[in-house]
Amino acid sequence: MLRFGAKNLLAVISAALLGAVSSLAMGAARADTLDGALALAYRNNPSLNAQRAGTRATDENVPQALAGYRPKVNITATGGEQSLSTTSKSASSSAPGTSVWSTSSGYNSPLSVGLTMTQTLFNGFQTANKTRQAEAQVLSARATLATTVQNVLLNAVTAYMNLLRDSAILDLQKRNVEVLQEQLRQTRDRFNVGEVTRTDVAQSESSLAAGRSQVLTAEANFEASQATYRQVIGINPGKLAPGTPVDRFSPKTLPGAVAVGIGTNPSVAAAQYNVDVALRQVKVAEGALLPNLSVQGSVQKSWLGVGVLSTMESYNASVLGTLTVPVYQGGAEYSLIRQAKETLGQQRLNLDVSRDTVRQNVVQAWGQLQAAKANIEATQAQVQAAEIALNGIREEARVGQRTTFDVLTAQQTLVNARVAVVTAQHDRVVASYTLLAAVGRLSPDVLGLHVPVYRPQVHYEQVRDAWAGTRNPDGR
Repeated sequence: MLRFGAKNLLAVISAALLGAVSSLAMGAARADTLDGALALAYRNNPSLNAQRAGTRATDENVPQALAGYRPKVNITATGGEQSLSTTSKSASSSAPGTSVWSTSSGYNSPLSVGLTMTQTLFNGFQTANKTRQAEAQVLSARATLATTVQNVLLNAVTAYMNLLRDSAILDLQKRNVEVLQEQLRQTRDRFNVGEVTRTDVAQSESSLAAGRSQVLTAEANFEASQATYRQVIGINPGKLAPGTPVDRFSPKTLPGAVAVGIGTNPSVAAAQYNVDVALRQVKVAEGALLPNLSVQGSVQKSWLGVGVLSTMESYNASVLGTLTVPVYQGGAEYSLIRQAKETLGQQRLNLDVSRDTVRQNVVQAWGQLQAAKANIEATQAQVQAAEIALNGIREEARVGQRTTFDVLTAQQTLVNARVAVVTAQHDRVVASYTLLAAVGRLSPDVLGLHVPVYRPQVHYEQVRDAWAGTRNPDGR
């Protein structure tokens, strides 16, 4: 009979779970690590890079709002050709009571150059409120970026561990087929000498066919996990090193985890900043009801005036102040104020929803982590019991006290237990990262990834006070 000792079976499970680490001595330096995969995803993931670009675009809202404090300067120039013919009537000085008609005509090329500068002195505090609104939008965009970072890193962890799990399960299923093939060979040998019946052979053949079907399913899952890994991480997977939990970065108690999550989760921070954005929009809308005061200075030089032939040159300069007091403009401004107030109320409710969602996610992730820890011990005990049972049933079958069906059932039970161990180890690691994301701490700084950390405030400081220029800080 084909036999496996307990130590050999545990070695099979460990090798499958760790991604065939029996060959680490040949190429440990080339193994892909979980931290390395996270660093690649953080640097190359297109969704994350797109969110970074969106955050940089939001930074430009601040200089656009600050432009309201600055003067607007325009230079104008006109020129061209004109043909004029003018007939005029005037009283005759030599013959009272009669009129004299005169006609003047000609061509000239009028030219004028002017400069106008306009400065807003007061606009109902709209510029100040728009600036504060833009700054709140920047902070909200940064919080949204932090949420995207967490999602991408968690997706990368899941893709990495899924590939490890599916690789281990595929290896287990292949080993199971090898065992079933040997079982079928021994059953046929026993059938040939009359120890078992044709039914036992058919049962072995059926189990082998089922095992091969499970291999095909495991191969399909493995290939799908490889494709997901390539999508999230950005490169094709190599030989994967085992992943480890990150419990050390998470709070030690559930109440502490809930408190940290509500206080630091970036989705809550984004909702808080969105409340500020909506509040400033109310102030901006109310500012449209207040007076507007501006001053305009202009200077213009003309040669050969437009519409006249007698003017050869003219010059004019002025400084004028304009005060506009809105009285009634159709009622749209009042509707905008009411609309902004409703939006503010909506954002405040969204903040409550965000806090409740984070609380629920933390509690759920905490429960999943505790269950995953307990499940590892349970499945390991299940494997040990299944090993003992299989060895005992094989011995009993050898002396005729058990049937081939009993052996095949025990073998499948052991395979299922090994798969359960692999799955439990996978769930243990993923659950620890899920809890870390739920409390808002899944970031390169916390994990200590060896990758340059993207700092959104660098771009903000580069563009905030820019008065002119079309090139981005990166040279585009």
